[in-house]
Amino acid sequence: MRRPLLLLTALLLFAGPAHAQQPWAPDRLTAEDYARAERFLSGAVGGLVTRDAVRPVWVDGERFWYRNTLAVGAEFVLVDAARGTREPAFDHTRLAGALTGVLGRTVESAELPFRAFEMEGGRITFLVGDVRWTCDLRTYECTRAEGREEPGGSPNSVPSPDGAREAFVRDHDLWVRDVATGTETRVTTDGVEHFGYATNNAGWTRSSRPVVLWSPDSRRIATFQHDARGVGSMHLVSTEVGHVELESWKYPLPEDSVIFRIHRVVADLDAPGGPRVVRLDMPPDQHRSTVCDHIVCGGSWADIEWTPDAERLVFVSSSRDHKVATVRVADARTGAVRDVFTESVPTFFESNANWRLLPETDELLWYSAHRTGWGHLYLFDLETGALKNAVTSGAWAVQDVVRLDPGSRTVWFTAAGREPGDPYFHYLYRARLDGTGVELLTPDSAHHVVTLSPDGDYFVDARSTPVDPPVTELRRMDGSLVVELERAQVGDLVAYGWKPPVPFSAKARDGVTDVYGLMYTPTHLDESRRYPIINYIYPGPQSGSVGSRSFSAARRDHQALAELGFVVVALDAMGTPGRSQAFHEAYYGNMGDNGLPDQIAAMRQLAERYPFIDLERAGIWGHSGGGFASTAAIFQYPDFFMVAVSQAGNHDNRNYEDDWGEKWQGLLITNPDGTTSYDNQANQLLAHQLEGKLLLAHGTMDSNVPPYSTLLVVDALIDANKDFDLILFPNRRHGFGNEPYMMRRRWDYFVKHLLGAEPPAGYVMGGR
Repeated sequence: MRRPLLLLTALLLFAGPAHAQQPWAPDRLTAEDYARAERFLSGAVGGLVTRDAVRPVWVDGERFWYRNTLAVGAEFVLVDAARGTREPAFDHTRLAGALTGVLGRTVESAELPFRAFEMEGGRITFLVGDVRWTCDLRTYECTRAEGREEPGGSPNSVPSPDGAREAFVRDHDLWVRDVATGTETRVTTDGVEHFGYATNNAGWTRSSRPVVLWSPDSRRIATFQHDARGVGSMHLVSTEVGHVELESWKYPLPEDSVIFRIHRVVADLDAPGGPRVVRLDMPPDQHRSTVCDHIVCGGSWADIEWTPDAERLVFVSSSRDHKVATVRVADARTGAVRDVFTESVPTFFESNANWRLLPETDELLWYSAHRTGWGHLYLFDLETGALKNAVTSGAWAVQDVVRLDPGSRTVWFTAAGREPGDPYFHYLYRARLDGTGVELLTPDSAHHVVTLSPDGDYFVDARSTPVDPPVTELRRMDGSLVVELERAQVGDLVAYGWKPPVPFSAKARDGVTDVYGLMYTPTHLDESRRYPIINYIYPGPQSGSVGSRSFSAARRDHQALAELGFVVVALDAMGTPGRSQAFHEAYYGNMGDNGLPDQIAAMRQLAERYPFIDLERAGIWGHSGGGFASTAAIFQYPDFFMVAVSQAGNHDNRNYEDDWGEKWQGLLITNPDGTTSYDNQANQLLAHQLEGKLLLAHGTMDSNVPPYSTLLVVDALIDANKDFDLILFPNRRHGFGNEPYMMRRRWDYFVKHLLGAEPPAGYVMGGR
């Protein structure tokens, strides 16, 4: 894939002389400097990239539409995959005229007052405000639509596959509502507080939407009775004038002897005499999944699948410490449960949602990263539990299974690390289930984001890199091109003054392993100067600092922060996913590591390559896990980091939800001398080592990482007589990190304590 000229220009820019340089150290920064930096935030630059986001909405198996951003306004495009055509979804000018007439105001063709529509029988239906309209595409007559304004029912219910019923929770019991008549039926009768049905609570996150899995024929529901009896509670109090409000809920911790359990059940809705509840004949499972740190992942109940005839359930039971995963089959009529096979690992097991059922042949497609040290697919006999064969193999990692076709015995999946170049680029492949071949379907060297058609005959491929804007194409499942859809336009972005980040690789702490990241420098970079370096960190272990390798005009505030006179780097260190299992589990049992040795090693190598980097002035910041890591950095490495900004950090995982710590740190062990297996990750135990400048921040109503985590560090710093700074955000939840005030204070902190300049007093972000 050809790189644009702007990348070549950026690389040449950094190939400067290696002579001694003076530090970039202005006395003060002005409001104009901050305003210039703000110009590179996502809200300012996002609209300068057009034709970059194709999100297909399929009308049927062969046609889809998408909304396409233009330099001025937007258009709707209709694609016919069978014909290989791409054309306007309708006459935008005629529709704008029709809407001008019925709405009583002028509507422009490139600024239609809706972003989505439904297409059926030569008509489109859409929402303008709270009114639904239908327009005939033959006559362009528009009329108010009949029926309810918002499709989809209650957000706290789950519809059946046939759309006739929806499940919801009331008074701790599972109920079903008939959509057509509104008739409600109570399915369970013994639900009580802390032992209710379909309860969606993981401690760190909770919802009123029930956790259920409808059978394909809409006759049965798989769910569970959520057992929170004996589990400890979390408490938060609001900030008010007068009496505060107390918020309390069940929230298990790693040190608890009792955590959430789920008692699995199946509800037969059409049984004679009314709904019949069948309890599976097995002990309750721990509240765990092999996919994420909740049993609900991506909005769906994970690790469970119905057979097409709705007679059996296939699911995975995970041990509390994530070291043991057992595949089980349950009879939906009797509740009988049979163990198929068990996978046991020394650290943590993850399936990444990549196991699939093949009911026609009684087989299971399974994922494991421990069998060879790389994430691969395996075919098992579901009846005997015997391994039949490996489907994929090699020093690369399967990422996501996107389609499985039992008829042709073929699986499609994304994977990384198999092709030369950046090991984080995802590519689409297909393989035969007998393990005899893997075929690359997206050969361009880039990160590929793939979405499939409903019937799995086509896929939309958006390929890009951190420096190359997206090219989006429609392809058949054999990889052959149907039609190019869009080629993103970045001319306005480049003219605006934007420069791409610099992708780099370096050696990790071991001097052998390659680690990868992105570097951001000021657009006004003066190579005769040396600039302070700021490390943005999110240590994982479930993700990394960089995120997707797709193109982005702005990642967080990295470029904006660089504009103030810094070099900003984000690096995926050892201990993060997407590569080998050994890479991922590099600091298992020692979360206090945070990948910091790799971050420091990489920054030292960057400073050798780019003399404009000043390692004598190094800072670090992060949010949540990054808040934990940035505080650990300035405590553990005071000779390297001068300044840290720590937001919403889980500073001691004994104070954070049980699943997180127990998966990555292990079960809590208390030694005879009173020390524990969690001491090596507890930031407050290192507070006495603070030498630099530390800004701590937390939301007082953070129900994900409760604020007591930061207050543990505050208490230890006070006890050690250390100076530090603290911002508490009253009534804020976990996501306050991008609030204008927090961003401005973060910028001020680095400008004053790392750059050595005076920030503009009371600068108002966004002019507000």
